[in-house]
Amino acid sequence: MGPPNGFAMLPWLFMGMGAFSNLLQGKTPNPWIGGIGLLVFNSLYISVVFRAFHKEAREAPSTRWLLVAMTAVTCGLAIGYGGSWLLFFPLLGLAVGSVVRGRRLGPTVLGLSALAGVIAGVRDGWGAVNVAYGTFISGMVTAAILALSETVRELRDTRQELARTAVEKERLRFSRDLHDLLGHTLSVIVVKSEAARRLAPRDMDAAIIQITDIESVGRQALTEIREAVTGYREGSLATELDRARSALTAAGIEPVVRQSGPPLEPQTAALLGWVVREAVTNAIRHSGAAHCEITLEGAPDRVRLTITDDGRGSPVDDAAPTLGGTGLKGLTERLSASGGSLAAGPSSRGGFRVRAELPVDALQEQQREGQPEAEQRAEPAQVE
Repeated sequence: MGPPNGFAMLPWLFMGMGAFSNLLQGKTPNPWIGGIGLLVFNSLYISVVFRAFHKEAREAPSTRWLLVAMTAVTCGLAIGYGGSWLLFFPLLGLAVGSVVRGRRLGPTVLGLSALAGVIAGVRDGWGAVNVAYGTFISGMVTAAILALSETVRELRDTRQELARTAVEKERLRFSRDLHDLLGHTLSVIVVKSEAARRLAPRDMDAAIIQITDIESVGRQALTEIREAVTGYREGSLATELDRARSALTAAGIEPVVRQSGPPLEPQTAALLGWVVREAVTNAIRHSGAAHCEITLEGAPDRVRLTITDDGRGSPVDDAAPTLGGTGLKGLTERLSASGGSLAAGPSSRGGFRVRAELPVDALQEQQREGQPEAEQRAEPAQVE
């Protein structure tokens, strides 16, 4: 049937058929006054209930004045004619319940019910109880149903918005992963291919080693792309450091890797692995450096990763899209989401430096606190 709307409120107007029948049968004194009152009440009712389903119109001051006019007409008809004309009070309760929301609903409906009971008591004696009760129920039930309908509609809109947000996040994740994976892999393949071409005329065995590495890198790239598509890829910092050494050596850049501090949680290591991959790729492609130093320093509360080269000190023009676009910008967003930070720029000693910091995972702290003191002393630390 769909959500309620103004048309769903119109059939209740048949409650006024008794008054309309009295007019046709000539049982109502001053029928012209009664007919005009009936026409005005129905017009006001239709206007109010259609406004009730549009938030701006429902909360407009004009809607409140229409309700005041309906109340005046209802009271006038009920006082003047009584009998079946008293049933306009439940109709007025429907209109009030469809418009009034929040804390004002209860006092408003109670006041209207009391007013209906007093007028009906004067005109109809004990029948006033039914009129007052019908007015109260019609107002409260209508407000409850419409409030529930609005809540369901808001939940449906929220669910759709969450679905759109999830799709956008997944697209962003995939674009970042694909950029980082392909950028690094293709850079390594190009560097090793150049090394193989230089070595082939004078040292075929060394060239074959480089070609074998190219095959291995290509196969690994296929696996990582499949994992990136399914969203299950978890980078390994140790693996990325090994690849960085190999890629830097093949590019003619001397790698220096220093590690200190306790073991890292898998999620922290995965994030830092992405930083190593991106920074080393940029160093190979753009720096023209002779040395590249990778330093990992662990502390009780934070871990810091620094990649420094002695190259040009600032990216060349064709490096700008990588450094200011998907690459380091994407890594900055990832680290920020985990409470960390990333800074990239010229080093004070020349060259280019990328520095990433991440807080120690709370789970890691809990696990270390739960270990016996002897086990903590026996836990080996990573060294260079």
